[in-house]
Amino acid sequence: MSLPDLLSVLAATLRLATPLILASLGGLFSERAGIVALGLEGMMLAGAFAAGSVAALSGSPWPALAAAMGAAILVAAIHGYATVSHRGDQVVSGMALNILATGLTPTLGLAWFDQGGQTPALGPQQRFLPIWGGQSLLVYLTLLLMPLCWWLLYRSRFGLRLRAVGENPHAVEAAGLSVTRLRYLALLLCGALAGLAGADLAIAEGAGFTRDMTAGRGYLALAALIFGKWRPAPAFAACLLFALADALQLRLQGVVLPGIGAVPVQWIEALPYLATLVLLAGFVGRARAPAALGVPFEEEK
Repeated sequence: MSLPDLLSVLAATLRLATPLILASLGGLFSERAGIVALGLEGMMLAGAFAAGSVAALSGSPWPALAAAMGAAILVAAIHGYATVSHRGDQVVSGMALNILATGLTPTLGLAWFDQGGQTPALGPQQRFLPIWGGQSLLVYLTLLLMPLCWWLLYRSRFGLRLRAVGENPHAVEAAGLSVTRLRYLALLLCGALAGLAGADLAIAEGAGFTRDMTAGRGYLALAALIFGKWRPAPAFAACLLFALADALQLRLQGVVLPGIGAVPVQWIEALPYLATLVLLAGFVGRARAPAALGVPFEEEK
């Protein structure tokens, strides 16, 4: 591979990793607080649809960015209402929200824009275009958010309390803190970051919302979080690894192997997901999740 090709792959890797990193950071706050972040896919879809819709209607990416975060926060709040307020099953709630977002976003798109469930194609003034190095503003924002989220989680009083909620919520309650409030705050942060990830897909990497445009990235972000053992830096590295597989599959399409012929495009498109399965199955080891992850909390009377 020549140097220009290598630089192109690296640039594509960073661009494709951006929504994964944002969603993974959101999932980190949620799961460190003891709430399973299986609904990341639905939050990203809601954010992408809101971003594409508002950008098309307003003509600007900035209100679209706010709408994306608001829509994903709403989905996260619904997840919190089901799992924190009513102590529902967190896996069932997350999957239900994913299914709801998958069906509701194209339905609303069809009703509002009458374009087969997608939003109108966005022009340059309605998107975040590359500003330097072939990357959009959201890519650089993500690189700034990485150390900020690390500091918030590991160096602030709020982060200490949040991690304690995910390990021993009864001890947090005994200290006079509200477990419910802390878990809702974690979910709101999760929604905001997942909304940014959806906005990146719709108004930075893409030019509008299309049906199922997240294509499983929410699940990949959760897999990166598990692969990173619920720590920011390893999860960031896992997101880059998954994005590298995605960038390579874009360049391998149409390749012809000697004696074999053209590799089926479906095999190449499955490369990022196969890489995820191989890594999780063979290289994760015994990752210890937060002790209270997925366990409903009931306040002592």
